[in-house]
Amino acid sequence: MASEMKIDHREKAYQLLKADAEKILKLIKVQMDNLTMPQCPLYEEVLDTQMFGLSREIEFAVRLGLVDETDGKTLMDSLERELSALHEASTKK
Repeated sequence: MASEMKIDHREKAYQLLKADAEKILKLIKVQMDNLTMPQCPLYEEVLDTQMFGLSREIEFAVRLGLVDETDGKTLMDSLERELSALHEASTKK
């Protein structure tokens, strides 16, 4: 039973981190669509702050043993690729 709880906590932790990554992506999409361009310092500040916060969340979860370091890195890499594609698409408009 203890191992089931550990797995459940790990799954919950990863899902929470994934949800935070999705929130960042949505926030940046809204910002790009409605507020600022990618060259704007405000855009860069929001993006940097959000990405730093998520990286710290992932690091904390890894240190607690709730998320595998490779999974955390994969999540960050995936978000960075999605944001990069979004940025490219917006600059081609």
